[in-house]
Formats: sequence, structure tokens, C-alpha cells
Amino acid sequence: MAKQPACAPQRYVSTDVVADSRERPRLGLRERDRQEIINESILSTIGHTPLVRLMRVFPDCHLFAKLEGFNPGGSAKDRPALHMLKEAMRSGAIKPCTVVIESSSGNLGIGLAQACRCLGLRFICVVDSKTTAQNIRILKAYGAEIEMVCEPDPVTGDLLGARIKRVQTLLKTIEDSFWTNQYANLSNAGAHYRTTMDEIATELDGRVDYLFVPTSTCGTLRGCAEYVRDHDLGTYIFAVDAVGSAIFGGQPAKRLIPGHGAARCPELYRAGLADECLWATDLDCVVGCRRLVQSEGILAGGSSGAVLTAVEQVKERIPPGATCVAIFPDRGERYLDTIYSDEWVAEHFGDIAHFWQNQRQLNHA
Repeated sequence: MAKQPACAPQRYVSTDVVADSRERPRLGLRERDRQEIINESILSTIGHTPLVRLMRVFPDCHLFAKLEGFNPGGSAKDRPALHMLKEAMRSGAIKPCTVVIESSSGNLGIGLAQACRCLGLRFICVVDSKTTAQNIRILKAYGAEIEMVCEPDPVTGDLLGARIKRVQTLLKTIEDSFWTNQYANLSNAGAHYRTTMDEIATELDGRVDYLFVPTSTCGTLRGCAEYVRDHDLGTYIFAVDAVGSAIFGGQPAKRLIPGHGAARCPELYRAGLADECLWATDLDCVVGCRRLVQSEGILAGGSSGAVLTAVEQVKERIPPGATCVAIFPDRGERYLDTIYSDEWVAEHFGDIAHFWQNQRQLNHA
């Protein structure tokens, strides 16, 4: 059974754990089969995502986008999902009949669901009432079992805390269970050190002057930052956080758009990972996403819109000719009912289409 982190609350009584989900037969594969599956299945396509020059949205900026939506599960989270499972299998923490458990409202859960399906592992995803119906359908399509949390944690007042407590309850209840714990697992950061940042640096021959990294668990930020330091790249790193996130000391507040930000500071966070933090609002996410699809034909998720508006905040400070890379974590299909819905946008923000229509900065050359 996985150990609880030292800072985790010690008591929780669940009133709505889905008991019958624990009675289902477990899947299992022989250990020697698993590496073959990773090498020869859809999991082998994780990583090596495109690095695309953005020529139109900011034509005077030498800006590249790392399009993580090209991963098979649709996001950058496919990388740590697989890496955390591989490391746990290597160490013996995950065995053929181990039940994998994680708290996720979106991409990491989907990445784990896909990988667990391929590896023959049972997976339980703890979600909350803000998780979109589409994400739940995707999780179920991969065979994940859903644990729904509807009430916020009585101490912290947020749903994330309640989800973590549900995970702890499941770990105590289910024999041979393992929490991947994306918030504290060093393999999360290791995946981005070994793959994401290495791919960017290799393709650009080590010249990455500025890097824009959306933050949530801090896995991407920490992996990229440690790679930059270890390889003496001299890259200036901007962390992109959400207004209403607590990662960089902000006051937690309600947010409409998931993907970046967190209600608490993750254990993976370390002071000094970023040279500077930039904040984006929900409105910034919407406007950034709409500008991306309008100018570049890129249908990206909410945190990508946040990153784009972060670039806009500082682009006047970037020297001419400097090479900039923005990590775009996922695709936009999962946001069709929100960011890309004119009705949803009008309901929450009013008539704001002028922010992305008829942009003078578009370069149609």
C-alpha cells in the first residue's frame, strides 16, 4: 500500500465510496510482457511532438510552440503518466494485480487510463463535480473506474483537498493499491526532463532563450528547469500560472477553466524553478485560444491560451532574434462546450469577440 505524504490529513470518513467497483475482477499481465507493450503499442508514440514556428499571431517574435496535444492521449500528461507507471513497475511498487489510483479532473487521468488499459492494470480516477462530462466519458471509454467527489474539503474548502482525502481512503480500503501522486512524484518531473525539454533543446540546437511553461503540478516546470540548469542552456523561464491559483503564493479563488493552476502548492514546487511568474485570467485563456485558432489554425486547450497571452505580456521586453518556446499542453476539442462556444463565452464574459476578430497583427503573407 502506498504511503501517505507527511503533510496529508490523517482522518477522513467517506460517505459515498463506490463499493462495487472494488469487486470487479482485476486485470494482470506478466512483467516481461509489459515492456513489449510499451514498445509496440500506442504508448510508443508518446513524445516527439511537433515544434512549430508561429508566424502570424506575433510576427515580430521568433516564437515556437511545442504542441503536446499530438500525444496519443491528447496532452502533455501522457508523458508523466507513462513514466510514473514505468518507474513504479521497475521498483516493484506496481505488480500485475496492483490497482492504480489517482486524483485528476482531466488530462493526467486520461493519460493514466490509456496507459493502464494497455498494460492491463485496473485504474480508479478520483474526479470532482467540476470535471467535464466529456472527460468522464473519455475516462470511462478507456476503462477507468470513476470515484466522484461532490463536496469540498471541510478544512480547506476546496475540491482538490477532498479528492486527495478520497484517494487516501481508497488506499486504505483496497488491497495492493498504488497512488501515482502526480503532485509529489519525482517521476512526473523526470518525464519532462528526459523527454519534453530534451526534445526542445535538441531540435533548436540548445538555443532556447525564453521558455513559457504553464504550471499545475509543477512537473513540467521542474523537469524543464532542472534540464536547463544541468545543461547550462541559459534559458530564461517564465512560469504561467492562473489568477486564483496558490502555486506562487496567490490567494485561491474560483476559476472557470481548468488545466493550469492549483488550489494548493504542489510538493514538486521548489523556489527558483522559474525566473519569473506571469498570471493569466479565465478571460485571457479564452482570448488566447481564439487568437490561436484565428491566426494559426491551432485548436488548443485553455492553458495554451494562457501561455499565449503571457507571451503577449512580455514580448516587448524580448530582444529581436531571441528564440522563444511556448509549451501548449493539450488540444482544444475538450473545450468545445466552453472556450469555443460563443454562447458560453457570452454568458460568462459578454461580447468580447473583438479581442480576436480582425487582428491587425495577423500576417497573411
